[in-house]
Amino acid sequence: MEDWALIRRLAAEEVPHAAIARRLGISRTTVIKAVKSDGPPKYERRSAVTSFSAVEARVRGLLSDTPDMPATVLAERVGWTGSSSWFRDNVSRIRPEYQPRDPADRIVWEAGDAAQCDLWFPPRKIPLENGMASLLPVLVITLAYSRFVLGRMIPTKTTEDLLLGTWLLLQQLGRVPRRLIWDNERGIGRGRHRSEGVPAFMGTLATRLVLLPPRDPESKGVVERRNGWFETSFMPGRTFLSPADFNAQFTDWLATANTRMVRTIRARPHDRLETDKAAMLALPPVPPVVGWRSQVRLGRDYYVRIASNDYSVDPTAIGRMVAARADLDRVQVKLDDRLVAEHPRLWARGLTVTDTAHVETAARLRREFQQPRPRPTVDELVRDLADYDKAFGIDTQAGPR
Repeated sequence: MEDWALIRRLAAEEVPHAAIARRLGISRTTVIKAVKSDGPPKYERRSAVTSFSAVEARVRGLLSDTPDMPATVLAERVGWTGSSSWFRDNVSRIRPEYQPRDPADRIVWEAGDAAQCDLWFPPRKIPLENGMASLLPVLVITLAYSRFVLGRMIPTKTTEDLLLGTWLLLQQLGRVPRRLIWDNERGIGRGRHRSEGVPAFMGTLATRLVLLPPRDPESKGVVERRNGWFETSFMPGRTFLSPADFNAQFTDWLATANTRMVRTIRARPHDRLETDKAAMLALPPVPPVVGWRSQVRLGRDYYVRIASNDYSVDPTAIGRMVAARADLDRVQVKLDDRLVAEHPRLWARGLTVTDTAHVETAARLRREFQQPRPRPTVDELVRDLADYDKAFGIDTQAGPR
């Protein structure tokens, strides 16, 4: 490479070819080739005939019709009997020539336009009420324009908890982005399918739900990069006593994290937040219907089930229709407008929550039910018959007709 450059420079200075050859100790023919060449010399290996060459044309024909055909199927179709790894290597070499191109443009996010939503699973188990520990999801919403991040750990990734967490974070923000972008989360929807309750939730907010197609990481890269950042900047060296402790620490950390400079936008998220919020929608005048809801007839076993846990109810409501409601923190049961049960919501699964007052009421009702009813006296029977006759207009003094 150095000789080629030197030859070109000396030739440009009109040094004779013979003089250049003597100076560098090479042949004059080499000097002439170097001067006439358009680029530096490079080693090019001559294509050799291999065992794959005999079937390459047929493999290319199959790939032109079906670019994603597996290498094992290709080998079977062309009758390959040689090394499977050698065949796969050659197929990998030529397959990109037949696969369709999917270019990705750089996305410019407008103020107030979009928020990217995702679930982040911290790589550490959180202690729960039953003494066990579990990996729990964290709902993360990142505003695409300002890069402002909101997040909260939720009990499950079911539709009820996802909508509860979303509404809680939007209330914390005080505004509603014009688009909420999700990446095919089952609790929200996939493809053309929307999970039950999601369309009504989006309609109440007057926002648009965007479900990304498969293999489109660029449209949700903002929030996914934040998830990786949490694991390297928030998690190291921390311990958590409960989900509430995690949320407290995470909220405090986000308050500082949102004031740090973001290299891609050359600004701090907190500084761009007001511009972002000014272009968003207002919160709806009527809050959306979110959370766990069920209406059941309370059985003799005076418990209702919410998110895999059983909660006791005042036994005086047995046999009546009761409405059970639960959010991220509380479980309430009402009979008409009367509150007949209230408990803190448990994040563990398969537990039973019992109010001692409900147990005492059940014991009293059971004793009253088991006590024999006293037999009526003659006077009480006569009085009851008189009331019966009076109600139906029977004159007992007239005698038989």
